[in-house]
Amino acid sequence: MNDETDYKVKIEIFEGPMDLLLHLIRKNEVDIFDIPIHLITDQYLGYLDMMKALNINLAGDFLIMASTLIHIKSRLLLPDQGKEGENEEDPRMEITRPLLEYMQLKEVATELSEREMLDRDVFKRTLNSDYLSQFQGEEVPLDINIFQLMDAFKRVIEQRNPEASITFTAEEWSVKERMSFLMDKLKSQAAVFFNELFSEDMAIAELVATFLALLELVHAGLIKIYQPGADKDIRLEAHFNDNGEDNVEVIEVDY
Repeated sequence: MNDETDYKVKIEIFEGPMDLLLHLIRKNEVDIFDIPIHLITDQYLGYLDMMKALNINLAGDFLIMASTLIHIKSRLLLPDQGKEGENEEDPRMEITRPLLEYMQLKEVATELSEREMLDRDVFKRTLNSDYLSQFQGEEVPLDINIFQLMDAFKRVIEQRNPEASITFTAEEWSVKERMSFLMDKLKSQAAVFFNELFSEDMAIAELVATFLALLELVHAGLIKIYQPGADKDIRLEAHFNDNGEDNVEVIEVDY
């Protein structure tokens, strides 16, 4: 077992800083042209603190965006220095413009990924028909992102112990073992709910190890995550290979 000071989750964050900003804008239901920069900056830094507490290795882009937000926030706190009659550009446009461009690129990428390719396999992303049949008469299951997973996990921690801090400790809990536990659970059940992974008697360290194991498996493509509706619990579905195996052992994890 690695010492906790050396521990790093060996995954890349599935989404980047732009995705986190879009998540916050949608979560707070604010206008992209009128971003409450103080609120969004504070929440953005809160997500970074959570990732650091979990010892998830942060890409430099996240820190650059944090610096940009703090800079914009400081500019908005300063009195208007523009000369009379001049219209100084809103400092928030420094992130609004790239956000709009990023949203357009994502829309184009999504459209292209759903097009059929002539004389080749179709790589259109679909859901298992048996899985979809479970939701007849309900909303179509939605893919969710890592930040929604983090929100859900934070709620789990707060429900167990509102005063508890989210930190990883390399005690008796092995992330590799928790990965095997999760896949074994999904072998016996077609799908499970996110909250079912965290029993009431789990210590904080075990909760964290289980969550990190889930992130590893999602990143490896062994678990797919969906949400039947905006206010419903997240569902997890295993993605086995053609032989019905989970391939957990091939994932290089040293903790």
